[in-house]
Amino acid sequence: MSICLRKKYKWGIIGCGNVTELRSGPAYQKVECFELHAVMQRNISKAEDYAIKDSVLKFYGDVDDLINDPEVDSLCIATPPDSHCYYALKVVASGKICCI
Repeated sequence: MSICLRKKYKWGIIGCGNVTELRSGPAYQKVECFELHAVMQRNISKAEDYAIKDSVLKFYGDVDDLINDPEVDSLCIATPPDSHCYYALKVVASGKICCI
């Protein structure tokens, strides 16, 4: 049994596509001090499906709702590259950790 001696980071992921499904999501769930806490997809039914299938507590259809969730510490942007800057600037403005 391992014990996380550092802060546990609650992550949210913006985008629920194949990259998230196959790479980001499983990886974030395996890191000892990370918790995949919420996902966001503009199509909220896809976000809900992802959350249910992967045991993620929360899901959103609006990026601002995810970014403003006080329980989420950090955000991973897993959207097409042409939207990375837009979302990164929103995340940084919120004061949260941003991973692209």
